[in-house]
Amino acid sequence: MRFLSVSLFLICFSSIAQEHMSLIFVGDIMGHGSQIEAAFESKNNSYDYKNVFERIKPILSKPDFAIANLEVTLAGPPYKGYPQFSSPEALAVACKESGIDVLVTANNHSCDRGGKGIERTIQTLDKLNIAHNGTYKNEKDRRLRNLLILRKDNIRIGLLNYTYGTNGLKAPKPTSVNYIDTNQIKRDIQQSEKEQLDGLIAFVHWGKEYETKPNKYQIRIAQFLFRNGIDIIIGGHPHVIQKTQFDTKKNKLIAYSLGNFVSNQASTNTDGGMLLEIELEKVNGKLIINNAFHHLIWVNKPTRKNKKIFEVLPCSTYPAQESITNPNHISKMKLFIQNARKIMKDNLNVPEENPAQVNG
Repeated sequence: MRFLSVSLFLICFSSIAQEHMSLIFVGDIMGHGSQIEAAFESKNNSYDYKNVFERIKPILSKPDFAIANLEVTLAGPPYKGYPQFSSPEALAVACKESGIDVLVTANNHSCDRGGKGIERTIQTLDKLNIAHNGTYKNEKDRRLRNLLILRKDNIRIGLLNYTYGTNGLKAPKPTSVNYIDTNQIKRDIQQSEKEQLDGLIAFVHWGKEYETKPNKYQIRIAQFLFRNGIDIIIGGHPHVIQKTQFDTKKNKLIAYSLGNFVSNQASTNTDGGMLLEIELEKVNGKLIINNAFHHLIWVNKPTRKNKKIFEVLPCSTYPAQESITNPNHISKMKLFIQNARKIMKDNLNVPEENPAQVNG
């Protein structure tokens, strides 16, 4: 009986000592003009993006936190796409309803609509109760929001967000955007140490567009971030997938670029991207990356009821199924998958989840 009691105690202690958090990272959410047109509902003069997320929602809503790059402003009308984006609030509503919990906002389009655009984007996300960081209304706002802390039980993960630039536009004071300024990043990391975090993530907008390999700048900044205390680096901006590497000995992970989540880009490798899922475990006070894998996703753009729509599809379940009826679309999806897998051959310890069989 005494042995049984000790065993039960050890089992209970073990369950208390181990805690878990799951994260999924989402690439560039764009808002080109044709996407805005597709979301428009003429019967009630409103916008609805539900179709975009409907097929991918089961994957997005499964982890504890889903974090995405919002590469548009929510600056109000007139709604426009490239080169200076402003999307309807309905886009953010659909993000939330699909399971996205956090939207990072520091990217090269943050200043597309000036200070008012920055402020209105923040106000809209606050109204929808969507956590965010990367752009700020003023210095006080930055102090309060710059370090976003994700909490589950006794696990506390910090998130910081930076961009290489804002297309030559500057945020008018008092608004601000987080740039990749190594001195400022050092200060931010030092400030985060006061919070007794279990880990620290940097979501970084960087690299050269349409390049499938990270450049020297990305590699140099990544080394700086790891050296100064960042544990996980998530990249965006190239609009194509780049390699993801998980160093199991150092417990460090980097995804150089997740590619596009949704856009109207259609050139080679830009019509899809990946979702990166990470499972964290805290054992006896120490956080480790327990598992990491990716889901390939592709944007289908069919015409239904005389209207073009956008829908993000998981490649693992839609290589050539009922949602894709156009043979040309099937061929494009297969080509994206084949190219993505060539790129991901450079991955380290980050396999594809449930890869689909792709022929032809």
